[in-house]
Amino acid sequence: MFRVVIPARHASSRLTGKVLRPIAGKPMVQWVHERAQRSGASEVLIATDDERIVRAARSFGAEAVLTAASHASGTDRIAEVARARRWPREDIVVNVQGDEPLIPPALISQVASLLEARPEAAIGTLATPILSVEELLDPNAVKVVTDAAGRALYFSRAPIPWNRDGAPAGLASQRDFRGARRHVGIYAYRVGPLLELAQLPAGALELRENLEQLRALEHGLALHVAEAVEPPGPDVNTLADLERVTALLTRRSP
Repeated sequence: MFRVVIPARHASSRLTGKVLRPIAGKPMVQWVHERAQRSGASEVLIATDDERIVRAARSFGAEAVLTAASHASGTDRIAEVARARRWPREDIVVNVQGDEPLIPPALISQVASLLEARPEAAIGTLATPILSVEELLDPNAVKVVTDAAGRALYFSRAPIPWNRDGAPAGLASQRDFRGARRHVGIYAYRVGPLLELAQLPAGALELRENLEQLRALEHGLALHVAEAVEPPGPDVNTLADLERVTALLTRRSP
């Protein structure tokens, strides 16, 4: 059994109010909520800092929770909900971002199952193969490397792992992307470690890379990574992303 919480901020540095932007007649967050409901979760909540999102969520029958505006990350927002509702420490909650209208329900259930199968893990997440040198070099594509058992060793915006012999003339000459994996930004947490993580200060690596998952690694929490069973859909960070996703969903809608 697992729950899903969808953290949904109204503010966004690149596309303000994006979770309420209409896509094929529905606000973006409704698409995310509908996909989360098809994942097998026992409960799906939207956690937000804005009354407009609460009203929109309730208009399509979703349960929405108003949380503090001061949270720096979705993890912190979900921790507030878990604490307020007194969820048991061993319960599993999945963080599905509010800007993922094409997230496959299978990935939500997969990441929850990963944590259920790994009692020693505090957090579960997913990865997918890097498909080009351009993707390897793209700082917006977060890369992950793991040990042989699937425990995360590091996440970076830099191109890792790096084949020294594949780039004899420096960075731009790299031609080898074999074995590189892109992180899929979905997480399953046990409630206990989630609450602990939200109380920890941001670490030096987290601040340098601007990747919140590095806080867990810096503080020694076990984070397991599995290969995603389906390719994730594109998320929405810019107006161009919104237009692309709108075209995709409009074609799929009856």
